[in-house]
Amino acid sequence: MDKRRLGFIAGMFISAGFLYLAFRGLQPEQFWNSLNALDLPILAAATLTYILAVIIIALRWQFLLRAIKLVRLSALSQLVFIGYMGNNVYPLRAGDALRIYLLRRNHDVPLLRATTVVALERLFDGCVMLSFIFLSLLFIDVQSPALATITSVTAPLFVFALLVALVLAAKPHLLRALIRALNQALPGSLRGPVSRIGEDVIVGLEGLRSPANLLGAIVSSFVTWGIEAGTYWLVMQAFGLQLNYAVALLLVGAVNLAGLIPASPGQVGVNEFVIITILGALNQQTAAATAYAVVVHLVIWLAPTIIGFALLIRQGMGWADIRRASDLDSGPRPADAR
Repeated sequence: MDKRRLGFIAGMFISAGFLYLAFRGLQPEQFWNSLNALDLPILAAATLTYILAVIIIALRWQFLLRAIKLVRLSALSQLVFIGYMGNNVYPLRAGDALRIYLLRRNHDVPLLRATTVVALERLFDGCVMLSFIFLSLLFIDVQSPALATITSVTAPLFVFALLVALVLAAKPHLLRALIRALNQALPGSLRGPVSRIGEDVIVGLEGLRSPANLLGAIVSSFVTWGIEAGTYWLVMQAFGLQLNYAVALLLVGAVNLAGLIPASPGQVGVNEFVIITILGALNQQTAAATAYAVVVHLVIWLAPTIIGFALLIRQGMGWADIRRASDLDSGPRPADAR
């Protein structure tokens, strides 16, 4: 059994477990009553807000890529939507591999350099999510063991990894020295490829060495996730929940950090469990919290999935290409190691 199928099966079991935990206390009649009270125009506004957040994510990607190659924002936005779609429907975050593949195919950005930039995006995201959680806790009082576990596990990982990336970006000679030391223990046939990989990583970190690009990446990271929190807040208003924007920041931070759990595509079950748990700790009724969790997850899943698949077709690709793109980790061709 290949790792994709094994990962998919494991993810489905994990999601099933979280779905059970999320819905075990559900009262169907109250749940449907909550859904019937939904304000659809506000829900439409929430969907448009989320689409804007995805476009700003592309702006952050552009800042980090500028040192490698300047790619138009419109082109990057299309690749981001395609990537979101891939992550939503295929296991092992195949959407990230898909947009890296398309960035190489359409804009001639080498795989390893693009992969380094995508890894940097994940580090920025993690640190922003942590800051949202800590900021929101200044304004609301919530006692949640699940939230405490998420922050205690992820905070050291993301902060340490981002600091390492910043240090290596500022002092690339440290990475080169590490690679030289590693090469001394490797067979001669591997030294060239390892050195090329190291140089590609150094180039991928180039965006962090420019104060303007670094500032742009930081600001756009906070703006895009702040807009996504606006999506969560608008869905609260659509349900008539008396909750403030700080709660939306808390939910965005916790849900996205919980994305590290290797669940099914789209984090089905995990998102619902985290949202329901936090809203329960804020004394929200179970039925209303459950209805909110289902709808807000649908809002952030449906629009980018539909848009992304339509854009994938425009790229002359189809469903099978998502799987082929996810094979990128099997190793680049010699021409890709430039």
